[in-house]
Amino acid sequence: MKEEYQAICRAAMADPAGRGLAGHTRQLPPLEELAQSLAGARGVMLISGFPVRTQWGVVGETDGPSGIAWLAGALTGLGIPVRIYTGQNCLDQIEAARKVAAPRAELKLLPHRGGEAFARAQLEEFGPSHLISLERPGRSADGVCYNSKGISIEDLVADAEPLFLEAGRRGVYTIGVGDGGNELGMGGARSLVEEYVRHGKKICARQKADATLVAGVSNWWGWGLCGALSLAAGRDLMPSGEDEKRLLEAVLAAGGADGETARADGTVDAMPLSVHLEVLEQIRRAALGKIG
Repeated sequence: MKEEYQAICRAAMADPAGRGLAGHTRQLPPLEELAQSLAGARGVMLISGFPVRTQWGVVGETDGPSGIAWLAGALTGLGIPVRIYTGQNCLDQIEAARKVAAPRAELKLLPHRGGEAFARAQLEEFGPSHLISLERPGRSADGVCYNSKGISIEDLVADAEPLFLEAGRRGVYTIGVGDGGNELGMGGARSLVEEYVRHGKKICARQKADATLVAGVSNWWGWGLCGALSLAAGRDLMPSGEDEKRLLEAVLAAGGADGETARADGTVDAMPLSVHLEVLEQIRRAALGKIG
């Protein structure tokens, strides 16, 4: 794998908060191959939105909307059809991000339960080649969705698992992005999640993706995939720091909150914006240095 792709991996997989999973993941994913595959996709389904309880109600957290929306923007910028899926509790935040970063992407609402017929209909109609789940709750071995504290959020989550499973049955290439192991598609990192993540044995998602991308913060792999697509396509498909500030402001204005603190103070996973912008800049340097 070329040095620039390796640099993107290292930036997206940094663990400045010492959360455990990314810091103990030693093997880099085949990012160059993933980028080439995605650049030739005939259609991509994206799933995101992680609900959190706050003083003002249940909303989507600030990790997820940015990564999924900028990725959608990069894909649609290459002329690839994109559909984003989320649940009712995260709809406003994902929509706010979509408007900023990916206005040409479609947004679809997941049914809260019984989504098998919905999944079949969506895959039949859209016919994607790829599905990416980024910071979306996944069911654990006991069939329950948990947050990072090991608390059930089953009543808050629209079930995305039928869409993921139906995609796999139809040969759609699946990618799971997460930072705690409780996200849809992260079952492939189970051994690391159980060893290094608090409550890991309880919360680890049961479903495995074809490719697992472990992040320090899930948004970072959204940016990382944008950077990899930029390299594959030979053009800038990445947000700038100012773009990201604007998007975060839109998500907060739509009611979004930090998933770790349940506050709306501009942090993401309890880290200030400055930390995230430094990671974004590292990915931009790695991706755009060869492009100019």
